[in-house]
Amino acid sequence: MATPATRAAARRPAGTRPARRRALELLLIAAAVGVSGLALALAGLQVEGRLPDRLALYTGTLGALAGAAHVVLRSLASWADPLILPLATVLNGIGITAIWALHAANGTGPAEADRQLLFTAVGVAALVGVLALVRRPLPLRRYPYLTAAAGLALILLPVLPFVGIEVFGARRWLGFGDHTYTVQPSEFARVLLIVFLAGYLGRNRDVLALTASQVRLGPVKVFSLPRMRVLGPMTSAWAAAILILVATRDLGTSLVLFSVFLAMLYAATGRKSWVGIGLAMFLAGAWAAWLIFWHVRQRVTIWIDPFDPEVYRAVGGSRQLVQGLFALADGGLLGIGFGGGRAAGIFAADSDLILVSIGEAYGLAGLSAVVLLLAMLTQRGFAAALAARDAISQLTAAGCAFLLAFQTFVVLGGVTRLIPLTGMTTPFLAAGGSSLVSTWMIVALWLRISDSARRPRTPAPPAGAAEADTGAVRLLSSSSRATARE
Repeated sequence: MATPATRAAARRPAGTRPARRRALELLLIAAAVGVSGLALALAGLQVEGRLPDRLALYTGTLGALAGAAHVVLRSLASWADPLILPLATVLNGIGITAIWALHAANGTGPAEADRQLLFTAVGVAALVGVLALVRRPLPLRRYPYLTAAAGLALILLPVLPFVGIEVFGARRWLGFGDHTYTVQPSEFARVLLIVFLAGYLGRNRDVLALTASQVRLGPVKVFSLPRMRVLGPMTSAWAAAILILVATRDLGTSLVLFSVFLAMLYAATGRKSWVGIGLAMFLAGAWAAWLIFWHVRQRVTIWIDPFDPEVYRAVGGSRQLVQGLFALADGGLLGIGFGGGRAAGIFAADSDLILVSIGEAYGLAGLSAVVLLLAMLTQRGFAAALAARDAISQLTAAGCAFLLAFQTFVVLGGVTRLIPLTGMTTPFLAAGGSSLVSTWMIVALWLRISDSARRPRTPAPPAGAAEADTGAVRLLSSSSRATARE
């Protein structure tokens, strides 16, 4: 039975709700740009004692890009979630502020922040491109295996000797122009692999959920085991993660991708025992990697005993992690601001350890607020998944949300010594174009799926009306033939 709210919503004009969504979005975008500009102004006063010269450039450009994306959403995805774009905008703005402040404190100039602003423009252009090309979520399911092949090829491309670059034992980057310009293809490969997994699991979720062997202890069911022909996807994903670890020596990517696969498998089937089997396979692979690869052993040693003098002074040792822990401690509850701490002198403070820089500048309160913004954005991804009308769209949105959540956890856990430091980038915050552009593409997928989920269905014509229309067509055609004979 229809409730009063349902009847009121039905009586409301069709264009009212999208207009209100976009009006709310525009208001929140203005607030996000204002927060970013205020953060940059305060950072300039702390570091240089005056407002930054690029305050108007950075704030105006960020506002123009977010406004352009808002205008595109009004025409291409008017029913999309109004919170996603403002959350992405404020996180992007905070990242630009932190990068500018770190390099201003070091005296290295604003070039890196300028590059990040340029990458933001490329990311927003990628968002518009995805929204324009993917008008409905259904095309995502068409070529799953081609998508998987493209994703694995992108991950393994840095292995090639002529274009791949090895940095600290990991081959993640492609170098162009004497390595002046670099691209990290694994950032884009993750999105492609999520689309593949969503297509495969969405098509086979019933088979995967129902096909299992029961392991019983007397009359009590202990757990379920997948049959061998169904175990193939899990084994393939595990083998792909190990292959990535062996070929590129990228511990973070292999960890995040396999975690996303297990989460999507559980979301598709609801079988906890399968996740347990996957975790056992992961632990076995991690143990083998610790025995075989020196860089994995080094990461674990740094994690277990970072304050050992030999580990601290070694090349590629624990100095980065220890200095990051001290910087977080210096930040206290409310932070010490930019320019007066030790974060600016830490290696990769604007990329791998960007959360350390934010924690020192804004304290535990500010770092918690930034992590909360990331959590809110992830929650909107899960909300899009729950609202989606088909399984593949649900799994695509959920997979992207799992990716953002696991990536943030790996970075935050690494800098706080909860898990080994892996060198992952924080979404929207860390310096680097590949991560930023690929995250904007994820935002585009969420916007498209949420728009499709909330857009009213076009009602099918009643059966009687269809038959009447068919009869009228037959009557008109017979009349025209009679007229022609006359």
